Amino acid sequence: MAGITLNQYIQSVQRMFRSGQGEGLARLLSLKDEHTSKNLVSNDTAALIETNFAEFVSYMNCSTPLDEIVAYHLACVKALISNKYSEAFANQTSCVAAVVRLLQAQKEENWSLPLLYTVCRDLRLVAQKVEANTPQSNGKILEKAAESLLICFRVCAADNRTAEDDTKRHGMLPLVNQLLKVYFRINKLHLCKPLIRAIESSPLKNMYSLAQQITYKFFNGKKAMFDSDYTSANHYLSFAFEKCHQDCIKNKRLILIYLIPVKMLLGYMPKKSLLEKYDLMLFWDLVTSVKSGSVKGIDKVMEEHESFLIKAGIFLVVEKLKTIAHRNLFRRVYLLENTHQIEIASFEAALQIMGEEDVDEAETQCYVASLIYEGKIKGYISYQHKKLVVSKQNAFPPLNSL
Repeated sequence: MAGITLNQYIQSVQRMFRSGQGEGLARLLSLKDEHTSKNLVSNDTAALIETNFAEFVSYMNCSTPLDEIVAYHLACVKALISNKYSEAFANQTSCVAAVVRLLQAQKEENWSLPLLYTVCRDLRLVAQKVEANTPQSNGKILEKAAESLLICFRVCAADNRTAEDDTKRHGMLPLVNQLLKVYFRINKLHLCKPLIRAIESSPLKNMYSLAQQITYKFFNGKKAMFDSDYTSANHYLSFAFEKCHQDCIKNKRLILIYLIPVKMLLGYMPKKSLLEKYDLMLFWDLVTSVKSGSVKGIDKVMEEHESFLIKAGIFLVVEKLKTIAHRNLFRRVYLLENTHQIEIASFEAALQIMGEEDVDEAETQCYVASLIYEGKIKGYISYQHKKLVVSKQNAFPPLNSL
């Protein structure tokens, strides 16, 4: 597309549209395409900024609603060149609405779904630019973007032809993924539930591209983690990590940031080599602390890496590893004493040796009672004798069996 003119660009768009080439049309109307940064823009930036796109597209005899789609797209490009992000967002919102009208007009066709996905993705990215340059918006722009994305999702979901190759329901998961990205960014995870339910009940859920499935499983896993459903979180995040291409180091590392603490809560400790490969050695310090039963060691890691853990949203999840550390410590005491009746004082002494110097008998009993309640210890506390009486079989069940 070197040296492309505005006329040539619109003619290319028209050719793709007339021949029903959804992927090609989506590329030409993407804000990530080279025409927005290298060719069309650099060819004559001044002329592009001065052009009235609605009139120019009309002059080029574009059919409706393609004329609106192209005009709004070029107007968005123009606004981005001038760093007018709010104006760009308004034009991209209108572009999405025009694409929806196109899709609705195609009663038994879905070849324009790649275009719908592309303009929706661009809408989210432009909304993020507006948010980044308008701190006082507090997510309001992204909420508006989500409203447009939700309209697109409903149009696709409303197609009752679930079995046919040309059903618009094939566009549901890419749109859900865009919505999940928005809802996680503005911290409105409760809005994810109906979207997830819609995908889980869809007969097409395993027919989407692997990339879309990985994205969906990743966000589903994160939500399950925040809901304290660690078994489901492990299932979804493991799928995302295992299916993610081995060369996508950045993405695999991102998945591991959530998968590792989830697995640790379930009793699976990561290998040091894995953490070294993905530059996540802070988790190795957690592993050694959890294995040894050192809550003080966990506190040290959390203090040193506080900003990272908070930004990732796993600070509270990592804090729950203290319970696993106590469980491991108490199990060591149980193995050392080799009896099913252990003095509470023995647990108290162990906690103090591991650095919890201010702990007393009452607090120790609370730790033990909590572990019994959670099923991590099978037994009961004899308050009269100040002892923990554990089951003679499987007193400390494996964490992955709970």
